Amino acid sequence: MSQLLTVAEAAERLGLKVTTVRAWLYQRRLPRVNCGRAVRIPADAIAEFIEQNTVPAREERNGRGK
Repeated sequence: MSQLLTVAEAAERLGLKVTTVRAWLYQRRLPRVNCGRAVRIPADAIAEFIEQNTVPAREERNGRGK
């Protein structure tokens, strides 16, 4: 079972403000677990979100100088 993070912990891992993470939860961009009034985010979901939204660096082109 995945560790459950508070909104503040998830925001810290993502390097974002708590309000941004709350907005993403409201927009359903991140999954959540409701525990009564408390909201928790699976740590695996944060890792998956980072993986899916990572843009790879471009490979260097030969012969063009850039």
